[in-house]
Amino acid sequence: MKRDAGWWALIAPAFLLLTICYIAPIVQILAISFLEPSPGLSNYERLLTSESVQRVIVTTLRICTITTVIALLLGYALSYVIAMATDRARRWWLLAVLVPLWISVLVRAFAWVTLLRRQGVINQGLMGAGVIDEPLALVWNETGIIIGMVHYMVPYAVLPMLAAMREVDPRLLTAARGMGASRGLVFARVFLPLSMPGVIAGGVLVFIFSLGFYITPAILGGGRTLMVAEWIKLQILDLIRWGLGAMMATVLVVAILATLAIFSRVVNLRRLFGGGA
Repeated sequence: MKRDAGWWALIAPAFLLLTICYIAPIVQILAISFLEPSPGLSNYERLLTSESVQRVIVTTLRICTITTVIALLLGYALSYVIAMATDRARRWWLLAVLVPLWISVLVRAFAWVTLLRRQGVINQGLMGAGVIDEPLALVWNETGIIIGMVHYMVPYAVLPMLAAMREVDPRLLTAARGMGASRGLVFARVFLPLSMPGVIAGGVLVFIFSLGFYITPAILGGGRTLMVAEWIKLQILDLIRWGLGAMMATVLVVAILATLAIFSRVVNLRRLFGGGA
């Protein structure tokens, strides 16, 4: 009992700080969603009655899903190359993956605007090569948002998938090849199933991060394609509708927790993200 009391005495300051700085604001946001502009469920009724609210939610889910799928496909190919590379090459590959994480998301977003705009490098290059006759609409729409978000999210998809691939015993692949299986069959029947925990972890990570993304959609969307985070900012700071903004923020938190809860029923999330078995 004394040992337990001493343990709680050690963690009590950190727990109180976490409660004050994190849990208390969330509780306050939840209260505002029910109390502003009048007590009741009127804000949450908008989820069923407001086309604009439903459009924002559907747009967010669509963009997040597309971003997750593309990031997983690109990340898996990159993870496979890194996993199969020599130790020296692997270090350089990992550096190339991690360097973008050290660059400000704001800088990357404006860089994509420069590349994707109508007078940007990509459109000018395609027109100069005769591939297109007029500039493509690559920015200030969903296309630009997805490109920017995929670029940001690929490293987060690579890291858990690479960790899972590194745990695959190469002797299993050698044994399968020795039994006469082709390279494609070894990949499809041995390597891919064994690396699926990393794919699931990467998918969960990318999807959850995408749900609350703000800067990239705000810049590359140009205000024409609203996702949940930008819609919350619009309601609270521009339209002064604290109740609606708090309601959507609450829905966002619940959606993230629900995503984790659903996947926790299917897989061991602690193991996926590096915890114990």
